[in-house]
Amino acid sequence: MIHEKKTETCNCETCDAYIVHQDMVHAAKLHLMTEETTMILADTFKLLGDPTRIRILGLLTQNEMCVCDIAATLQMGQSAISHQLRVLRGARLVKFRKEGKEAWYSLDDSHVVSLMSQGLEHIKHG
Repeated sequence: MIHEKKTETCNCETCDAYIVHQDMVHAAKLHLMTEETTMILADTFKLLGDPTRIRILGLLTQNEMCVCDIAATLQMGQSAISHQLRVLRGARLVKFRKEGKEAWYSLDDSHVVSLMSQGLEHIKHG
């Protein structure tokens, strides 16, 4: 029985030769994130993977809003919005203040504003 050797062409962007550049590896290891930082960042991006949370953050990039107004704008129930805000608050993406019986939400800090702005710029760029 004759076996033909199958050759597959791959347009993969890989090295044709396996050469480790030790100086580059050493320099890269100096900037490697810790396991804890990696997990926290991954968890943050997971939270941002929810369309409702992105819509809430998008609203809050424009103005501080109370839960009632966010729910009305997104045409969702207050309890569903409150749940999402609780998750976002736990990740320090939003903060709130009480004014009487109202809870007003805003983005936690300028880093969250930058994160949203840069994400939007990135998707509009391509």
